[in-house]
Amino acid sequence: MKPSELRARLESSAFAFRGYNVTNLGRTPELLEHPAYGATVRECLDSASVVCADVTGKPTDLVGRVERREETSLETYAEAVALVMAVEHAQIRILAEQFGIEMKQAQFSLGYSLGEITAVALSGVIDLHEAMRVPLTLAEDCAELAHDVTLGVLFSRGKLLPLNAIRKLCLEINQTGQGVIGLSAVLSPNSILLMGQGDTLDRFKEAMSQFPERMSLRKNDQKFPPMHTPIVWQRNVCDRAAVLMQTLSGGLVAPAPKVLSLVTGKCSYTDVNARQILQDWTDHPQLLWEAVYEILRSDVDTIIHVGPEPNIMPATFTRLKENVEAETKGKIGMRALTSVVDHPWLKRLLPERTALLRAPAIKQIVLEDWLLSQ
Repeated sequence: MKPSELRARLESSAFAFRGYNVTNLGRTPELLEHPAYGATVRECLDSASVVCADVTGKPTDLVGRVERREETSLETYAEAVALVMAVEHAQIRILAEQFGIEMKQAQFSLGYSLGEITAVALSGVIDLHEAMRVPLTLAEDCAELAHDVTLGVLFSRGKLLPLNAIRKLCLEINQTGQGVIGLSAVLSPNSILLMGQGDTLDRFKEAMSQFPERMSLRKNDQKFPPMHTPIVWQRNVCDRAAVLMQTLSGGLVAPAPKVLSLVTGKCSYTDVNARQILQDWTDHPQLLWEAVYEILRSDVDTIIHVGPEPNIMPATFTRLKENVEAETKGKIGMRALTSVVDHPWLKRLLPERTALLRAPAIKQIVLEDWLLSQ
C-alpha cells in the first residue's frame, strides 16, 4: 500500500499496539540501521534507556541491545517494557515525520496488554516517558511472580467456553490456599488464557471434566509476568500503580484518537478516568474478543499493527478471517449463515453478530514491514 493510499484510509483505520512477548526486537535492528529512520529510532531508544536506568537504578543501553540483536529475558523484563514502548513510539513518529500520516486522524487506537499504556500515552493523555515509569517501577516484582506461574491456553473446538463456570472453578481452586489461578485474556469465544501458580493449572485440568463442553488446556513452556490476573495482588501491584499514577502530570484530556480499551472492551477513556482504567488494567483480564467485535461493528477497514513483530492481534484477525471464509464458502445472506458446519461457536454468534462477516474485508498492515518496504 502506498503512503497516499494509507493516508486516505486513516479515518477508517485503527492503530493496534502490541504488548510484551518473549521476543521483542522484531525488525527494529533494520529500522535502526535505516538511513531515513535510524536517527528517530535511536533517539526514542536513548530516551527510554534514560528513564529505565533512572527507575531501576541499573545501566540501560537499548541502542546497544538492538545493535547486538540481543533479545530480552525475564531477568531483563524492565528493559523489555522500555524497548517495546520506545519502538512503538519511534514507529509512530516515523510515520508522521516521514510520511505525514498522523495517528490522531485515525478512528481509534487500541493495545494488547502493555500496548494499551502506549496507545493512551501516544493519544495525548499522558506523557509517554512518565507513563513508562509505572510499569518499570513494578517490573521487578511482576517478573519475580512469573517464576512460579504457568501460562495455559484453554480452548474448545466446539461450543463456546463457559466463562462464568471457568471463573467459578478458578475461585474454588484459589480458596484452597495452595496457589492462585486466574483468567488473563479472552482471545475469542472458544479460547482464553489462564495463568496459574504452582500446580493450579493441573488441578484446573483435572476438575474441568465436570463441564459438559469438551475443552483442551495447553501449557506454554515460556514464563510470563502474570499481568491481568489476581496473582499481582500478592505484590500490591494494583494499589502501587494507582499511587504512582496520582502524581503523573496529564491524564485530564480525552484521547485523540479514541482508545478502545481491552480492560472494558469499549472506547471508555474520557478526560477524567484514565488513571482508574489503567489501575484496573493491572488485574483485569484482557477482553480482546470484545475489542475485535467493536472494530468489526465500526466502519474500520484497516488495522495498522504497531511495534516489533506484533503477533496476537494480527493472528486473531487472520484466524477469524479464515474461519468466516471457510464457513460462508463464498456465499452471502442467510444461506451463508446456515452453512456453518466446522465451527459451532461461530455458528452461534453469526446470527446475532453479523458484523463478524466483515472480517475478510479488514486490511492488516504490520507497520515495521510497511516502513521498511517504502
